[in-house]
Order: sequence, then structure tokens, then C-alpha cells
Amino acid sequence: MVVVRRRLSLQARQLLAAGLALVAFLGLTGYALDRAFAEAALNSQSERLENFAKAYLNGAEVLRSGAIVMPQVPPDPRFDRPGSGLYAGVVGEGLRWESASALGRILPPPEAGTPGMGRFDGPLQATESSGDALEVYRYSLTTIWETGRGDLELTLALYEDAGYVARQVGVFRRTLWAWLGAAALVLALVQALALRWSLRPVAGVERALADVQAGAAARLIDEHPRELQPLTESINALIDSERRNLEQVRRTLGDLAHSLKTPLAVLQSRLEAGATGDELRDDVRTQTQRMNDIVGYQLSRAARSGHALFAAPLKIEGTAEEIVLGLEKIYATKGVLAEFDIDAASRFHGELGDLQELLGNLLENAFKWAKRRVALQVTTLPAPAGKRSGVVFAVDDDGPGIAEDQIDRVLQRGVRGDERVQGHGIGLSIVQDIVAAYQGALTVERSGELGGARFVARFPPQV
Repeated sequence: MVVVRRRLSLQARQLLAAGLALVAFLGLTGYALDRAFAEAALNSQSERLENFAKAYLNGAEVLRSGAIVMPQVPPDPRFDRPGSGLYAGVVGEGLRWESASALGRILPPPEAGTPGMGRFDGPLQATESSGDALEVYRYSLTTIWETGRGDLELTLALYEDAGYVARQVGVFRRTLWAWLGAAALVLALVQALALRWSLRPVAGVERALADVQAGAAARLIDEHPRELQPLTESINALIDSERRNLEQVRRTLGDLAHSLKTPLAVLQSRLEAGATGDELRDDVRTQTQRMNDIVGYQLSRAARSGHALFAAPLKIEGTAEEIVLGLEKIYATKGVLAEFDIDAASRFHGELGDLQELLGNLLENAFKWAKRRVALQVTTLPAPAGKRSGVVFAVDDDGPGIAEDQIDRVLQRGVRGDERVQGHGIGLSIVQDIVAAYQGALTVERSGELGGARFVARFPPQV
């Protein structure tokens, strides 16, 4: 059993990727803010307890007897309220004092440290007056008092219920994640709308393709963002190429049918006239050969590949040399000299068969009519960004040339070999079809250098 997995659309892929990135970003942001607030709350608590400790010490007195007298008014009223969550205690040699708020509670004893250096730690385990467990943060500060009996080391400890910071962090956390969740929903909605808007041109291309397939449109419209322009241009070029190829097939079939009508009509008329024996055999042989020639010619036109999109660029010089070597053997008695002027950067973006047909027919025509010299010049046509460069082929000879009033007839479409100027056969028709298939142009001029005919085939830059 073959399981077909449905591929995600571009919009779904973008939403999934953006959603994952959004969740990761907001999650990390929320975690960082949560930890930052928790640390800030603990730092704030430490500073608050430190201020309480300094306020207690500033208001405390140690009697000559060694007894300690704490201030009547504490730094915070909660120190006088039992179970308020804020506690204070002092220990020293033979001394112990606790605030009224610590009544009935078992708190971790103050820990002596370096005099003048405070110490914040927690959460620590303590016990409520009811016996329930309690967690507190402790700030301890050790100081040295001078008394009549000598120096007295005292350690003051301030305690605060750990739930105070936990409640602050809890409130902040709930508020933070609520707002981040709301922000995530809003951003996800904005993201979806933005993606829908940004991918609308792609959907437009899809709809345009559907219209082309349904026959409602001839080609894609050109009103698309520049990122999609190469795509739409390539698709339009492909559509145009296919239509030209289809039109060429139809034209070839029409030409073939039209060409075969005459020999078939001749045979039919001979049969109706009652021709027999050798006379009929000669007519059948003649018309059959004519039909073979017509079919061969039309097949040669249909068999060539025509304009192929995205074909690999072909070097020109090697193909030209092979063709010239063959022509020099055929026309060895004339002693024609072929000269090349080929731009090394020039490339033919098409099929090898088209290049061979093009050069073969142009050069053979030049060799046929040249007296002593034939020249092939190939130059490059620069291309704008995103397109392939064009190329220009120019073939000159020093023959008699072509009369100016016959040029249009030579290049006229549909003219058969026996209808053209003497010496220019069906090869020029093939050349014209090749050039037209690549949206180029074929012109005939007078050669300024050699004096004969100059055939120029221009192939413009293509996508």
C-alpha cells in the first residue's frame, strides 16, 4: 500500500515556521523577564532587610551592664505584629532578643559573620506557632559594640516570609504570561494576514495558470512583484514556445498536404485519361520521386528541434570548423578560402541541430556562390540582468550577390525552392524558420567588405 503524503502549502510552511519562531521568541523572552523579576525581587528584599537592620542598629543602645535596648518604634510596624511575616532577632554573648512579631515562632538563629558585612540567604526552614512549616529569607549583620566590660559582638538578623517574594513573583508571572499570550495571538493573527497578503501574488500566478489551462487566457499577465517576474517570464516564454511549435507542426502538415495535392492530382488525371504501360510507369515514377522529395523536405523541417528553452550554451567555433571542413572538400575545385571572426565569449543558447542547420545552410550557400572568399563573423549581444546573451551570425561571400528587388522574395515565407532566385534553395527557408523559432531576424544585405551577399541572423537575448 502506497501512502501519499500531502505536502504543506507555502502559506502553511511559512505559518508553521513563523509560529515556531514566535513561540520560541516569546517563550525565551518570558523566561528571561520572569527570572529577571525574581532576581530583582530578591535583591529588593535583601536591600529592604539591610535597611531595617541598619535602622535597628542605629536606634539600639547597649548599657554598661551589657544589656541591649532596642528602639521603641521599629522601622516597620509589622515587627510589632505577631505573625506579620517580618521578624527580627539579636544574639550576642549572654544576650538574646526577638521582635514581638516572632513570638511563638522558631526561626533559624542569626549566623555571625565578618563584622560590618551583611549576609543574605534563604529560603530557610522555620516553624509557625501552630507547628506548620515556614520558609523565610534571612539577612544577618554582625557588629562590634564597645561597653564598659569590653567589646561586645552582636549579630542582628532580619527575617521575611518567603511567601512575600513568591506572591510578588506569582502576580508578575501571571500578568506577564497573560500579556505575552495575548501578544502571541495578536502577532499570530498579524503574521497570518501579512503572509496571506505577501503570498497573494503567488495565488494570482496559480489562478492565471489555471485560466491558461482552461483556455480563458492566452498567457500570464506581467503585473507581478519583481521576485516573480523571472518565473512569469519563463512560463510565458514556455507557453509562447509551445504555441509556436504547435503552429509550426500545423503549418508543416498544411504545407505537406498542399504540396502533395499536385502530384496526386497528376496521377489521378493520368489514370482517368487511361494511360497504361511504360507511359504510366514513367509518370508514377516521376510523381513518386517528387512526393518523396516533398515528404523528405517537410520532415527535415519538422524534425529539427526548434527553440528549446533553457538549453545549455553551445560554443560556436568548433561547429563552424567542422562544417567548413566538409564544404571545402565538396567545393575543392573552387579553392574557396573561409575566414572566421568569432567572439570567444559568444554562445548559442539552443539545440546543436539548430546551430548545425543554421551554419550549414548559410555557409553552403556562401560557398556555392563565392568566387574565392567566404567570411563568418559572430558577435555577442549583451543581455539585461536575468537573461541570456544574444548572438549575431554574419556570413559574407564575394559572389554576385542578390539584387535588392529580389531580397524580399528570397525571404518570403512559403516560397519553395524552385520559386526562389536561382541558386538559393530551400536551405534559406530552413534558416528563416530556425531564426523565427528563436524570435530572431534574418536579413540580406550587400557585403561591404567582399562585395557579394551578406546574410545576417540575429538572435536576441532570451530568458
